[in-house]
Amino acid sequence: MHIAPYDNKNRPIVDADDATVPLNYFNIVKLEPGQAFDYQVPGYETCIVPATGTVDVEVEGFSATDLGGRGEDVWDGEPEGVYVPVGARATIVAKTKTEVFVAGAKFDEVLEPFAVRSDELDLVQYGSDETKTHRKIKHILGQKQHGKVGRLLVSELFTVGQGGWSGFPSHKHDTDRLPDETRHDETYNFRFRPKHGSGVQMLQREDGVPGDAYHIVDGSTICLDRGYHPCAVLPGYEMYYFTILGGLSQRSLVQYFQPTHAYQIETVPGIKDMIAKFK
Repeated sequence: MHIAPYDNKNRPIVDADDATVPLNYFNIVKLEPGQAFDYQVPGYETCIVPATGTVDVEVEGFSATDLGGRGEDVWDGEPEGVYVPVGARATIVAKTKTEVFVAGAKFDEVLEPFAVRSDELDLVQYGSDETKTHRKIKHILGQKQHGKVGRLLVSELFTVGQGGWSGFPSHKHDTDRLPDETRHDETYNFRFRPKHGSGVQMLQREDGVPGDAYHIVDGSTICLDRGYHPCAVLPGYEMYYFTILGGLSQRSLVQYFQPTHAYQIETVPGIKDMIAKFK
């Protein structure tokens, strides 16, 4: 499902128990300097990630100051985040003009809050210009935080260079059938550089059967409940997408590659290392 950009007025774009991706939660919060925003999401663990700007965060007595620090856009510096336990009350206070992503996953245990600073990210780069699959992943809640988080995976994905594909070879993760696949709902929010760039999100429900395609623009949100889902950016533009994964029965993601294209795993440099990081 494609949600076109709109002024959400700091209200969830993907709320708790969403009809399409019930395992996910997503909000975009925009604040002016000095403004504060409080939230609680019963039944969901969340992660606060400034897309731009700098904030202070307090969560049930835990505090993280000067979180973020990026300037004009998501290409201007490294991400940082704060993990917020299930149902905890979090307060975000803007130190500069800021846009904040709040990512969440359904979970039923209360863990401890913590911050992830830029030097604690898990970075992966894979693909190649020749295969048109070159991209970089910055895991905010990734493998390094595995023992401290319930079901939530949070990452930022960047195309390297201008134009090309992400999420290829086509894969899905909509059914719990270990060891071959896990059920993980997924939500993306896209950005482009320059901002008038755009791309396409494909969604093919069944191998061998034509699917759907969505025109994605700067600020588009995509909710993925089932099916194979590669995406692409137009030549001459860079693409970024904020990624939320919420598992049904476990945190580690097991992707099932589309039989028609699975052999192309062998053609994309470094992709096996990338797959191993979603744990």
